[in-house]
Amino acid sequence: MSNRDFPTDAMELTTILVVRDIEASKRFYIEGLGGELYREYGGTSVVVRFLSNWILLVTGGGPTEDKPNISFAEPTDLQKVDHSFTIRVPDCGAAYDTLIQRGILFLTPPVEYEWEIRAFFRDPDGHLFEISETRA
Repeated sequence: MSNRDFPTDAMELTTILVVRDIEASKRFYIEGLGGELYREYGGTSVVVRFLSNWILLVTGGGPTEDKPNISFAEPTDLQKVDHSFTIRVPDCGAAYDTLIQRGILFLTPPVEYEWEIRAFFRDPDGHLFEISETRA
């Protein structure tokens, strides 16, 4: 493989999120966020397509042959975030209203800053999401 073979147009990036309850998470990502169910694996994994991205929801588990000494675990401290997702929206208020109607619980209503309007919410396992409208 040459340097020009990575990355290629044939590659796509998938984000893996470890979840407690695969069915609750599947409902959240499909019914709440409007993602598209792509595939399910053995009751422990669900692949969702959302905004041209792949999200792989998996239940926790211990080391495997290809990842020795590594375990997958859902978030445990909701006061600390090591990553989050930002969804750029054209109208934060409208997106907020739509997601509220779908049962999404926000930390606060949208907050206006000089540079953006944004609001944060969590998935059923505490993974943090932000909707953000850029201001001119």
